[in-house]
Amino acid sequence: MRNTFLFLATPLIAGVMATGCANTEKKFGRGVSNTCEIVRMGELRRSVEQTTLFDGSSAGCTTGLFRGLTRTLARTGVGVYEIATAPLPPYGPVFTDYLAPNPVWPDSYKPGIIEDSTFATDTQLGFSGGDVAPFVPGSRFSIFSAP
Repeated sequence: MRNTFLFLATPLIAGVMATGCANTEKKFGRGVSNTCEIVRMGELRRSVEQTTLFDGSSAGCTTGLFRGLTRTLARTGVGVYEIATAPLPPYGPVFTDYLAPNPVWPDSYKPGIIEDSTFATDTQLGFSGGDVAPFVPGSRFSIFSAP
């Protein structure tokens, strides 16, 4: 009896957890994006930039660095939490009094579409617009950049 219950309960629980809700997908996607923050380092770069602009260069290199590090770790932790609790409500962003719901970038850099054949609009020319290497810090080269 015990084995039968476990055998029947497992697909039932898996079916309930895997139901395709748009809210679950959003929460899971937001969680993956936030978890990847530790690699992307957008919070760190933005905190250093903003602290340097408002408090001076020496504060940007010290206070901004540690503020960015704590915000990066906080966003990564929120991402792990959202991945783990994706099938469960509430589905809205959490911890928004400290972190923005969406990933942030420094004001000096706004990401565009990655230069790839998936997004290529003119295959006859051989190239199209988009960022060439957005994952490399300081790389802002774009083939068809808008002013």
